[in-house]
Parts: sequence; structure tokens; C-alpha cells
Amino acid sequence: MSNFYKDNKDIEKTIDALGLEEVATLLEEDFKYSKEYDFAPKDAADAIDNYKRALDVCGDICGNRIEPTAEETDKVGNILEEDGSVTYTPGIKLAMDLLGRSGLMGTTLPYYLGGLNMPCTILTALNDIVSRADASLMNMFGLQGIAETINAFASEEIKKEYVPRLATGELTGAMVLTEPDAGSDLQSVKTSAYQDENGNWFVNGVKRFITNGCGEVLLVLARTEPEFSDGRGLSCLLVEKCPQVKIRRLEHKLGINGSPTCEMVFDNAPAKLVGQRKRGLITYVMALMNGARVGISAQGTGIGEACYRAARDYAASRKQFGVTIDNFPALRDLLSTMSVELQASRALAYYSSKCVDLEAGLTRKFESLKGTPEAAGVRARMKAYALFNKMLTPMAKYYASEMSMRAANGAVAVLGGSGFMKDYPVERYLRDSRITTIYEGTSQLQVIAAIAGVMGGLVKDVLADIIAGVEMDDELKAKFAEVTALEEELASAVEFVKNHPSGKDYHDLHARELVDAAIAAVCGALLVRISSKFPEKKPVVNHFIAKEFPKVRGDLAKAKSGYMASVELFDELAPIAESLD
Repeated sequence: MSNFYKDNKDIEKTIDALGLEEVATLLEEDFKYSKEYDFAPKDAADAIDNYKRALDVCGDICGNRIEPTAEETDKVGNILEEDGSVTYTPGIKLAMDLLGRSGLMGTTLPYYLGGLNMPCTILTALNDIVSRADASLMNMFGLQGIAETINAFASEEIKKEYVPRLATGELTGAMVLTEPDAGSDLQSVKTSAYQDENGNWFVNGVKRFITNGCGEVLLVLARTEPEFSDGRGLSCLLVEKCPQVKIRRLEHKLGINGSPTCEMVFDNAPAKLVGQRKRGLITYVMALMNGARVGISAQGTGIGEACYRAARDYAASRKQFGVTIDNFPALRDLLSTMSVELQASRALAYYSSKCVDLEAGLTRKFESLKGTPEAAGVRARMKAYALFNKMLTPMAKYYASEMSMRAANGAVAVLGGSGFMKDYPVERYLRDSRITTIYEGTSQLQVIAAIAGVMGGLVKDVLADIIAGVEMDDELKAKFAEVTALEEELASAVEFVKNHPSGKDYHDLHARELVDAAIAAVCGALLVRISSKFPEKKPVVNHFIAKEFPKVRGDLAKAKSGYMASVELFDELAPIAESLD
């Protein structure tokens, strides 16, 4: 028997070191809900205790009920029936039932709609735990963003009709965005929606790569203004599962086989407008981005956790040349780096989620304080965290997803030939990890999203926020001085790139090196913060700085090299292969 929260102290330590007291106070609006709901927390300590209870429940379900089904889920997958319905694999059906009955399907939803009113940071931790048990399940559990979107933008009538049933797991949903010719470029969406003479909406078109497209509540991005060919013509509409929505195909995937990925056809499907026309992409889908990115950062972290544990346990028991293989220096270095990168990933994912929570909470507080002397200060902090989030959430998604692939490759390497076989789960972890670098924006797109903040000098402000109020001993002060030195080297490289005569081409070519260095500085600061509260973590920050900083300094040297041959001599370096004819 295993509880995936209780057996992983790093989750609780990271949450405790980041501190969620202000987040809880903002979310509970100074704990006014305790007067209306007897289960609502009365103060910050009570709220944080509730958060940990939720994590404990999730950890128990994941460790004892879900993880044992993951292998079968991967083998069996979901089934598209002849009538167009989809039958979930038994493990996913069981998991969704258990998580729904636990109340965790409504983690971030408000009390009055049946939710737990918990912060994004806790949902990120839950997704971390769920992903360790079965990465494909996280795609279903993480679709809570659908109910959040309805809650944020739909009419009160629509909210009350759908959100409570999504919170209990009675209904599941899907974000229906991607099309055969509109993947990353959602402005090119062709699915259309129109109103009849009575004001009723109908949707027509084809959507592809839709996670849980077989769900009951579908939020569809469609073109309602045919005169606009870009994002200005798109709106968000709610379509219920009905005969006019057909699942044409279930995709056959490399990994995450428990998550049904659907190709869908809408044929005059009845719909309801969510929010205002013409704001589907510009406002509503973009509002989902922070949550979607940290969701995948949690998924990557959870996969990394599963990989590390499988590799570490195997290395401690497998004997070669008369000793267990964890005695070999090369393997010790590999496993140490896997562990430290995993902890850095978790710190970045949770900190980014906390910043999302602070932006949301301060926004609500600012609205309530408008016209008062306090409003200006709240607004300034709200805007600061909004800027942070535009940089941090893509960084978190990028780092965690790439880390999960390194961890999976490392686990296969540790297990050797056994790791290549289906007798062990690490080959599944490797297959599952690959998609994390692709969906919700590829790693390349995350770099593009993060680079503006890096070029704008935002990393220095983020480091100041991370370290604010932290008491450091001399050892940690020296480590943070190394973080500061790296940030200064990053700033120098940024200036070089800004002033390079090739302009945007040079900027785009070396964006990844700059973002990698920025992530290293932010993670270094976060590990210093965690080590200040938990001194036993000092070897972690020491190892991270010793291994990661020299590597990203090399990246900064590339950014300052002026090298552009891969762009300027592209045809010579990457010629099209000659035909055998």
C-alpha cells in the first residue's frame, strides 16, 4: 500500500517553502466564506490544512487504486464503438469515478457551484501526483479548466447548469480547438458557427486531436464572424454531446493511451455562446494558457517522479560485478542529476502556479478596492504578477516536459535491456513523456512565449520576488550570489543579442540559450529558498548549480558568439537529399 503524497515529502516541503498564506487569504476573500459554509476555512492555517488533506486523499487514490491499473490502461486503451460512442478503458473509468466522488474534480471551482475553492498551486500538486500514477489520467483530471472557463466567462444560467455536474465528475468535457489545418496557428480555425432567425447557435466543422472529445460538455472555438479571417472572428461556444456531434476516429498514439484523442465532426450541432462574440481566441483561449501550461508542467514532473523512483529502486537491487549498480560513479551521477532536476522542475511548476494564484487573487481584490487609496498598490502587484506569468508559465511547461524526457531516457539507461522491455514500466514512461513537449504548445513555442520577458529584464525581478523575506546563512548567501552572477551574465548576453545587426533572425536563433539560462537562474533561486527552510536540501542546490550553471554559461557563450551559419548557410548545411533517380 502506498500513498503518493505521503511517500513524497518533496511535495509538502516545496509547498511549505513557497508559502501559500497570502494565496489562501486572497482566495477566501479574508475568509468570509466561513460564515456561509461550515466547511470553509477560518484562517490561512486552516486553509492550508485543507489543501494537504486533499493531497492526502489524492495520494491514497493514486497509489492504491490508480497506479495498479496503469499498465492495463496502456495496453487496452479506449474503444470507439460502432454507434460512434467511446468506451473508456476500465482503469480510467474507475479513476474518474473515484476522483469525482472525492470532490477533487472541482478543486478550483467556487463553493456555491460545488467546488473546493482551492488554488491553482494545489491543482498543480494534484496533477503531479496523478501523473506519477498514470500520465494519461492527468489529461482527463486536468480538464477542470473547462469548468473554470465556464465559471469565468459564461452566463450565470450556463454556470449553474453545467459547473456543479462537472465538479462531481457526473459530466466530463473537452476543449475543442485544434483542426487538421489549425494546430499551433489557431487564428486559422475554419469551424464555423451561425445563428438562425430565432437566435439559436449551430456549429459545423471538423476538429482533430481533441482530448476527451467524447465528453458531454464541449467548448468549441469556432468562427462566428466570417468577415474576419484571423482571431477576431472566433468565439467560444458550448456544445453538448448529441447526435449532431460524431466521433469519426480515435487516434492511435505512441503514449498516453488511456486518454481518448478524438477526431470530431460537427453537423449543425446546437450550441450556446459562452461570453461575448469575437473574444474566443483573444480573451478566452488565451486566459486558459497559464493553467494549461502549468498543468503540463505538473504532468512532466509526475512522469519524472515515476521515472526516478523506478530507476533508483532498480539500481539499488541490481547487482553486477558483485555490487549493486548504484555503486558505480557514472550511475550515481546520472541518478543524482535526475533527482535534482526533478526537484527543480517541481519548484518551478509550483512557484509558477503560485504566481498565477496571486495574479487572480489580486485582480479580484483590486476590483473590490477600486476608488480606495489601497487600490493603486494592489493594482501594481497584480500587473507585476501578470508579467511574471507570461514568462514563468511557458518556462515551467518547457523545463518540466524536457526534464520528463531526460528522466525517462535516464530510467531506460539505468535498467538497460530490461528498460526496453514491457516487463517494466519505464518504456511506458518514455512513450508518455514525449507528448508533454508537444501539446499545449511545443517546446519551441514555449521558448517564443518566454523570451519577451527574458529580453525585458524580468528575470531580475522574479529573483527578487523569490528571495523576498528569506533568511539565508552564509553558505546559502554564497549560493545566491552565484545565481545573481548568472543573471548578470544573462543580462549581458541579452544586450548582445538585442544589438546584433541581424536583428530578429539572431534573436530567434539564440532564444533557447537565453531562456535556458533564465530558467537555471530562477530554479537556482527557488532551490536556495527551499534550502533556507529545509537545510537538508542544501546538497540539492549545490548539485544544481554545479551541474547546470556551467552548461548554461556555455549557452550564453553561444548567444554572444555571433554565429549564424545555420541560418545563413542553411542550404549548404542541410541540403535536400538527392533523389536516387
